[in-house]
Amino acid sequence: MARPGGVRRGTVHGQFFETRLCRRAFIHSEVLRRPDASEERSHLLMEGCGNKAKMEKIRVKAYAKINLALDVLGKREDGYHELEMVMQSISLHDELYFFPARILSLKTNERRLPTDGRNLIIRAAEKLIEYTGRRKGARIILHKNIPVGAGLGGGSADAAAALVGLNRLWDLNLPITTLSKLAATLGADVPFFLTGGTVLARGIGERLTPLPPLSSRSVFLAKPPFTVSTALVYKKLDLTPEDRHPEMEKVLSILEQGEFLPITKYWGNILEKVTLRLYPEIQEVMDWLTGLGFPVRMTGSGPTLFLFRPTPDRCFTAIDAKLRDRGWWTYEGTFVDKGLVIAD
Repeated sequence: MARPGGVRRGTVHGQFFETRLCRRAFIHSEVLRRPDASEERSHLLMEGCGNKAKMEKIRVKAYAKINLALDVLGKREDGYHELEMVMQSISLHDELYFFPARILSLKTNERRLPTDGRNLIIRAAEKLIEYTGRRKGARIILHKNIPVGAGLGGGSADAAAALVGLNRLWDLNLPITTLSKLAATLGADVPFFLTGGTVLARGIGERLTPLPPLSSRSVFLAKPPFTVSTALVYKKLDLTPEDRHPEMEKVLSILEQGEFLPITKYWGNILEKVTLRLYPEIQEVMDWLTGLGFPVRMTGSGPTLFLFRPTPDRCFTAIDAKLRDRGWWTYEGTFVDKGLVIAD
């Protein structure tokens, strides 16, 4: 069971899987571990750098997000949906390690993720190479803690971390404004993860307005044992005059005053009308948690739920045990005021 501070609950796959992007593809596995000093030294020698090389490792923490409010205002002429949402960074995070190398490669503990050009991390690296015109290599290790397909923005967070980590590893010295423009070409919400915190996002998610940072409030996450297709949810979204939209003006007013819990009277997620209809189990659990007095919402297109303590003396222990008995993944953490951190 995870404790506040960001340790994931649940089983992590025990193997790394790697694909090197060169003329031939090599796939191998090894025991899951974070790279230690001896591995870094042997890696540099193996790459032909020798003892004269500067041994350098960049480690980046990429934080997940939740949507405190999410509204869809309509569909645009370009086919995208016009959004208005409040995004909040949380302590759950992936870790990415960047090492100097002759070629570009990605290795991860999450076997469901591709490690070639379909992965946003590799695409972020390719964007930097294309923009700068400098062909560079890197050995990237992704230690995945944020569940895949959960509505927590893990893929976008990793893409942002790749832009920042490689910008430093390759000594590109690109400003944040340039990184933000590159991030927007990878995904509408990727620019948010460069800064994170508490942010109002509009447009397709690319127009960001910082909000007053919220205190380090406890948050509990619960994800059922399945994923949800974001594309499918938006495809099935049919806005009607009867829809209950979040009262965004009131939510923003409360947040501007430095308050938080009162927003639960006015918040909402318009995508719930689709996801809860497709997956009744989520609706069942939401109703159960609401009946226990916990403010609860779905983040993104789901299926992850997040909830808060209605009073400081309430804890999540009992509901955690019952949800895990049902096969749900759970996590307890806090709000954070940043999207990523370069850690030494």
